[in-house]
Amino acid sequence: MVIIIGSGPIGLACGIALKKRNIPFLIIEKGCLVNSVFNYPTNMTFFSTSDRLEIGGVPFISHGVKATRREALEYYRRVKEAYKLPVNVYEEVSLIDGEDGNYTVTTNKASYKAEKIIVSTGFYGLPHTMNVPGEDLPKVKHYYDEPHPYAGLNVLVVGGGNSAVDVALETYRCGCTVSMVVREPEMKPGVKYWVKPDIENRIKEGAIKCWYNSEVKEITEDEAVISTPEGEIRIPNDFVLAMTGYEPSYEFLEMLKLDFEDDEFRTPVYNSETMETSRGGIYLAGVVCGGLNTSKWFIENSIEHAEVIGRHLEKVREGARVMS
Repeated sequence: MVIIIGSGPIGLACGIALKKRNIPFLIIEKGCLVNSVFNYPTNMTFFSTSDRLEIGGVPFISHGVKATRREALEYYRRVKEAYKLPVNVYEEVSLIDGEDGNYTVTTNKASYKAEKIIVSTGFYGLPHTMNVPGEDLPKVKHYYDEPHPYAGLNVLVVGGGNSAVDVALETYRCGCTVSMVVREPEMKPGVKYWVKPDIENRIKEGAIKCWYNSEVKEITEDEAVISTPEGEIRIPNDFVLAMTGYEPSYEFLEMLKLDFEDDEFRTPVYNSETMETSRGGIYLAGVVCGGLNTSKWFIENSIEHAEVIGRHLEKVREGARVMS
């Protein structure tokens, strides 16, 4: 049997690739089905069109050109049911022991034997922290769902990417007084093209205040200390929404005893022709392959990992049958 860790779109795609080849498998997920998509902001719209998010040949029809979070959740539920994929949700892997062909996967609920393991855990589980005093205050949020809880309050948004821009605009239109702190000299180039003029115009007219080339140095109960090119300033706020990005769980990857490239992104070592890691029988699929470079892989360009792994496992199993 093959154990797939993670039930995101790529984990499901891996399950489909194995099912088509009659390779037994089980998907184990520490949260709910497509947990990362579920944790996206309530009103989020995907950058890609719905057809590019399709897996397993199941059509994804959205009401607009761009799919919404709600539509994606419904779609991936339908994919799971269409292929009758075995998925254990709310079950967290705590230990993987053994060797290629004979692994033991231990979770908080059970223990499983596995010949091979596919890791498709994404990166949405752990936020990048600012590592500043006061970041542990209840008013500091690294995840955002919707603007209503912040209506009428002073909000400081940290970051210059898509998440930060969406949060700033949504909270502004919910009656918040919004300030932004961006480390770069401008918003990131990857900000959605239909949103970028909106945020730039709101900043230009002064509706949203923004400090570029700036960083948060400290957070207190009532304000945040910001280092700017003009000097240190203090911004009063009720909430700090730190949209500073996310990263893979290196604690989990290190538990797997994987090797990493000697680069700035701590990229896991794997064979791009098979997706197998430095530890025989353990494969990577999806955005986890990029390490800290979380802008390299997305759903649409890493779906192919599933077929690469499926073909390789099929070949390995055929070779084993010939040898026996």
